[in-house]
Amino acid sequence: MRVVAFVPDLMDRSRIASVAEDAKFVDSVAALVLAAPEADIVLVDLSRDGVIDALGQVHCHRIVGFTNHTDKAGMKAAAAAHAVPMARSDFFINLEDLLLGPA
Repeated sequence: MRVVAFVPDLMDRSRIASVAEDAKFVDSVAALVLAAPEADIVLVDLSRDGVIDALGQVHCHRIVGFTNHTDKAGMKAAAAAHAVPMARSDFFINLEDLLLGPA
């Protein structure tokens, strides 16, 4: 599975890379928009500046984002932009299933 991720936090990146060794990490929202069409799934940290506003320009069939569980407005905005929003804890608990499918 081809994974493109805009996840600036290095600890979060390492957690994703432990499941998707070939994940492509981008360092800006602009780079995410450019790289997304080559992905099977795009992963984003919804709490980062500009991410939610750019989701409409991210062309990938499957976009999954995570944020703080209290960020209801961010989750609602992400869902309206056709992304799957998740609480951060749920995202990392379910990361293997998201990327590899259920065991």
